[in-house]
Amino acid sequence: MGRWIEVGDGVLVRRHEELDLSLGLIAGGRGCLVVDTGGDEAQGAEFAAAVREVTSLPWSVVLTHAHFDHTFGTAAFGECAVWAHPGCAAELEAGGEAQRATWAEHYRTAGRTDIAESIEATRIVLPDRLVRDRAEVDLGGRVVRLLHPGPGHTGHDLVVHVPDAGVVFAGDLVEQGAPPAFEDSYPLEWPSTLGGVAALGASTTVPGHGEPVDAAFVAGQRAELDEVAALCEAVAAGTLTAAEALERSPYPASFTAGALSRAGSR
Repeated sequence: MGRWIEVGDGVLVRRHEELDLSLGLIAGGRGCLVVDTGGDEAQGAEFAAAVREVTSLPWSVVLTHAHFDHTFGTAAFGECAVWAHPGCAAELEAGGEAQRATWAEHYRTAGRTDIAESIEATRIVLPDRLVRDRAEVDLGGRVVRLLHPGPGHTGHDLVVHVPDAGVVFAGDLVEQGAPPAFEDSYPLEWPSTLGGVAALGASTTVPGHGEPVDAAFVAGQRAELDEVAALCEAVAAGTLTAAEALERSPYPASFTAGALSRAGSR
């Protein structure tokens, strides 16, 4: 089960113990916008029911990126507009079944057959409102801005800016409670992309995982990502060994190794 945190007037975060996940809800005068939907249809249904306890306004959905824990719950929201970057739609279409198999096996191996079965039974929904650069969603008396600030955690990250509340939902471009995940990342571009998020001037940033954070936290994470990018460049230039980079990184070796691998493969 989850718990609500209010981060602004009509702007809430639904926190989940599983994967330390943070989902969002933004309410306006005529509609509401759901930010990410959880990792399977059962979790999505729990989130949808929690939203209905807060508001009866018609909803639409925005997906910050294509990873299963942010998108596999979408079917629980029924027929509605689903906003995302074109790359998110492409990744879900091409790689959704592979994600399903990988994570169902992960949870089954961990002894969580309930979650494994929920993932296997989930209907993957493709977004139908595609945002390549930016778009606005009018909720009635409140306009929410959807922005693709550049490649970072993935090549198709979308952030959700609520200007009148000073809140940004950053997806996994920002992580609190654990280091950033680099498996599908663009480590060299991520710092400048996060700089673009910081430039929005939000007082509160909601990470994809973890508790809401302030501008100082985002600046600190950008500095750490800058360090990782510099290490990746040094390894590519031959001025540093991979082992030396792992030792100097602000993040654990397993995370930094992912960044080195991604930077080296591009």
